[in-house]
Amino acid sequence: MSEKAELAAVMAYFGVSWPELNEGLTYHDIVRPTDAGLTLIEFYFRKYKNSAPLQGWLQRIQNKQITIDGKVAILPDTELRAGAELVYHRLPWREPDAPYLLEVLFEDDYLIVVNKPSGLQVLPGGLYQQRSVLTQLQWHACKPTTTSSGCQKTHPVPVHRLGRGTSGILLCAKTKLCKSRLAAYFAEGTSVVEDKCTNSECNTMRKICKIYRALVSGVMDMDEVVIKQPIGTIKYPGVAKGLYVASPSGKPALSSVRVLERDSENNCTLVQVEIQSGRPHQIRIHLSFIGYPLIGDPLYVSGGQPKCFHPELMDESFEKDGGYQRPENPVPGDCGYNLHAHQIGLIHPITNEHLFQLSFKHEKNAKRASQTPASMR
Repeated sequence: MSEKAELAAVMAYFGVSWPELNEGLTYHDIVRPTDAGLTLIEFYFRKYKNSAPLQGWLQRIQNKQITIDGKVAILPDTELRAGAELVYHRLPWREPDAPYLLEVLFEDDYLIVVNKPSGLQVLPGGLYQQRSVLTQLQWHACKPTTTSSGCQKTHPVPVHRLGRGTSGILLCAKTKLCKSRLAAYFAEGTSVVEDKCTNSECNTMRKICKIYRALVSGVMDMDEVVIKQPIGTIKYPGVAKGLYVASPSGKPALSSVRVLERDSENNCTLVQVEIQSGRPHQIRIHLSFIGYPLIGDPLYVSGGQPKCFHPELMDESFEKDGGYQRPENPVPGDCGYNLHAHQIGLIHPITNEHLFQLSFKHEKNAKRASQTPASMR
């Protein structure tokens, strides 16, 4: 890492404790001509079937949570006209517990790199609409002390994702230019893999390198292995867009794995993984595919498949706001596995400096922030 980057590396924390309830959500829809003539209940049940059962949408209408052109809708069989504006107000709720403190590993005028603790979601989604890294970044940028107007001119946003249960280094852009260039870095890396280049070719052509540490079940016999198993999706209860799994018909993915430490007594192995593509849950899927699933992974087992394949029957039960209850089967956001984004190397998207070996250097703070074993540092 350059001397300038070393000087910019700071050990600081920011974060605001979460309020008991979030602010709820508001969803807007404009009725298309193809949907004209549908009743209100038909519209919502057809379009948002994964959000709530029929009885749940009826409950939301009865709760006066839906308006048509600004007026509260009280009749589920109200016929809709093309161009009508529908607004559904989701009631505030208490989101599941999540950490909120973020450690700053590096910051300049364009980038802020943070240590994300395990248990904190990167972007809003599902039950976590407020408790996310993005929300803390937004609150941090709008501290009253930053400028006389109340908010910084920059609005930092994460440029890639880490699973909710994954801890470690997360890149966030503070300007639109920085965000677009970092996004291009990731896209270029994935396109190289899709062209089926060799591992060495991938390394020379990429402008960003992410290295993880994982604790897997079993004592791995090989010292190094390259996994090229494609990753696709299958239908899975509780996951609207499908669950990512090892699939011959999926998209290309490449992970380079190196053994760091074997523990025969506890039947586990500490490995380092460099990913050449960024498929969702890639490391969890790839390591389980070769027979070494992450210790504590509630979802993926050997073969890169989920523990539960049989579809779950919906019992039409729902929460007080009408939405489906959480499925009983494990889902991708569940925590418990041991995965840490340990190191990143990149060409600075604005200054073109080589920021190599940007990694954890504060052992005590890393251990407190990440909930992963000390050996994974």
